[in-house]
Amino acid sequence: MAHKIVAQNRKARHDYFILDTLECGIVLMGTEIKSVRAGNLNLKDSYASIEKNELWLIGLHISPYEKGSYYNHEPERSRKLLAGRHEIIRLHGKIREKGLTLVPLSVYIKDGRRAKVELALAKGKAAYDKRDAIAERDARRDMARAVRRKGRDDE
Repeated sequence: MAHKIVAQNRKARHDYFILDTLECGIVLMGTEIKSVRAGNLNLKDSYASIEKNELWLIGLHISPYEKGSYYNHEPERSRKLLAGRHEIIRLHGKIREKGLTLVPLSVYIKDGRRAKVELALAKGKAAYDKRDAIAERDARRDMARAVRRKGRDDE
């Protein structure tokens, strides 16, 4: 069950509190999967929404396949995500009730065949939450640096 990560949305972990994650399949056209395997996609500003009891990924940019001719796809079309009906209903309830959003964290190829999207049920961070996270990360980095320096001084 190995998987190759093709793209990650690093900004999502900075901008949102991740409450829950979900793996979904993604419906792609022929040239899209070739572009995904080549790593020609961008998750920035993409999100998922539920419309008519179906899960859709909106704003995902998959660059046109350079070797594809007139069979190429539209780069930013909405793409259907594959998830169970009960899972979609559960997510829909949480999104409406608590004001949460669905954000893609990563796209990867599973078992060398299928493209999957890791979706997160997330709540937006306020500006002070982001500052706290940055300060905490800097403090951890400074402590690790001090420990490394101490280890060198002992030798």
